[in-house]
Amino acid sequence: MRIRIDQDRCVGAGMCALTAPSVFTQDDDGFSELLEGRDDGAGDPLVREAARACPVRAITVADA
Repeated sequence: MRIRIDQDRCVGAGMCALTAPSVFTQDDDGFSELLEGRDDGAGDPLVREAARACPVRAITVADA
C-alpha cells in the first residue's frame, strides 16, 4: 500500500495520528506527516480507518 498526505488540504485535526499512531504523527505546526519509513503503512490495519477519519480527506491510500 502507498500512503499520501495532501499537505495543502491538511488542517491538523490529528485524527490520523490518534487512529494509527504507528504510521502517522504531527509536525511542529500540528500538521500530519508519516513517520519515517512508514509510507507503505507498515502493515498497520488502521491506516485505512485513519484516512477515513480525516475530516478534510487529506489522506489517500492506494494498493501497491
